[in-house]
Amino acid sequence: MNFAAQFLANFVNDGLQAQETRRSFNDSEEYDPFWQSAEQRRGSSKPDCSFHSGPCAKDGHIGNGRLGRRSTLICPERLKDFGAEEYLNGDVKVFETSVSEPPEVQLMSTPKPAVKKSSESKTAATAPPEHLRFEDISAAAFKLQQAGIQKTPCTYSRLSKQYGMEIFLKKEILHYTGSVKERGALYLLSSLKQDHQRKGVIVATDSSFSMAVAFHAVELRIPVFVIMPACSSPPRLRMYRDYGAMVISYGSTARDSISHARHLARENGYLCLEEDDSAVYLAGLGTVGLEIYEQVPKLDAVIVPAGGHCGLLVGTAAAIKHLNPCISVIGVEPEEFPLLLQSLKTDAPIKDLYCNPNKKLYRDLMDHSLGTHAFQLAKKTVDKVISVREADALVAMLRFQEYERSTVDTEGAVGLAAILAGQLPELRGKRVAVVVSSANMELDLVLQCVERALVLDDRVSRFTVQLTDRPGDMAKLLDLLAREDVRLLDVCHRRYSDKTELFKAQVECVVEMRDKSQNSQLRRTLSDRYPSLHWLER
Repeated sequence: MNFAAQFLANFVNDGLQAQETRRSFNDSEEYDPFWQSAEQRRGSSKPDCSFHSGPCAKDGHIGNGRLGRRSTLICPERLKDFGAEEYLNGDVKVFETSVSEPPEVQLMSTPKPAVKKSSESKTAATAPPEHLRFEDISAAAFKLQQAGIQKTPCTYSRLSKQYGMEIFLKKEILHYTGSVKERGALYLLSSLKQDHQRKGVIVATDSSFSMAVAFHAVELRIPVFVIMPACSSPPRLRMYRDYGAMVISYGSTARDSISHARHLARENGYLCLEEDDSAVYLAGLGTVGLEIYEQVPKLDAVIVPAGGHCGLLVGTAAAIKHLNPCISVIGVEPEEFPLLLQSLKTDAPIKDLYCNPNKKLYRDLMDHSLGTHAFQLAKKTVDKVISVREADALVAMLRFQEYERSTVDTEGAVGLAAILAGQLPELRGKRVAVVVSSANMELDLVLQCVERALVLDDRVSRFTVQLTDRPGDMAKLLDLLAREDVRLLDVCHRRYSDKTELFKAQVECVVEMRDKSQNSQLRRTLSDRYPSLHWLER
């Protein structure tokens, strides 16, 4: 009996010790059947899990087979201990492991590097990331739609029958500031960091980009400063102030204003915004391509103004080519400043082009240099680049006023000017979209451009003729002009001139006609009547 009682007592004590070493789990704790406690492996102290406080479930006892409790999520910190994620919320799999001694290290000769096959090396090489992706343009379109940027119409033009093609005009001039730059400027401002938005931004010179930044920065409650040359017109200064921007006049040229804006930005911690070829700005401008593709079905070609950094051209081309690579994208720039055309010929972006264009007409097209990213995108996505003369751009501005009842500047008119000049005969009979990008031109300059365009279009002409000093000769000339249904704009009668003969007077007339056919008819009639007739050059 003593032996049986002693055996029973020893068995009970062993069971109690095993229960003390075995850890119990509550439903709130996690149980990991694959974890072997540190005491059982090394015999050292038990470390706690760094993911949560308290005892860790890694100290539990290892058991085979299914457990008599519900499965719980594995602690994310402990996922590092596994080579696969199949244990997460899945059935428990048990593997038998054995620990063996590491093999003895033997010294060997230096191995020769393995030579990869050509196919392996090609797959291993990764392509460089694209500067502008279609996903960026789509995200910009969604952001601009939420911000309230309107979708501008792309309407059928009355000039289509005259030039033998279906022309659709994408009227970006209907934005609040009259320019497509609103898309890029708003998306650029909304993408700034909160620190920059709180401190404020600075823009320089009087341009469409500066106007767009000034307007939308105030709408987003971002402090904005505009540095403009002292020679800027008072109406333009008043426009920026009406937007809510702080206007500072500095310097006599645009270069002085830009340098002063950069200096103020460095000294005060502001962000100086300038037009560039950043992916954010190009994505905002590229939303034009998305809308054109949606608004004009069965499109054959898109004509986009190119100039300066070519942001509108490459952004629109990136969107169009992703949606339909068969659509041709054609860039148009002024003949006096062919920056992109010369860069494509030299296969490198040209920073400064030594030429002397009309700065009043091509202000926004020549204020910036061509960026590297924009040049690479243009090489990849733009099918053709052409240049147009100043005369063709002015006549295109006149056509917009007559047929579309719209006033545009030279940047907005260069696309239509390429069609008027006959430089795109391959587009006859096709559906063509033309981006009308800008309409920011001062009123006095608009009047000068219209007067010049009427002369270039043979609608206004000037001639001189010598008349005798007998009474009635001047009346006969005026009666002839009236019978030809010609409008007399100006007349000058000179009796004393070094070019007139004795007893004769020189008469100079400025007349306006309906079209070129009436001009030709008047020239024939006057030549038959007055041998001394002389038409002045345009």
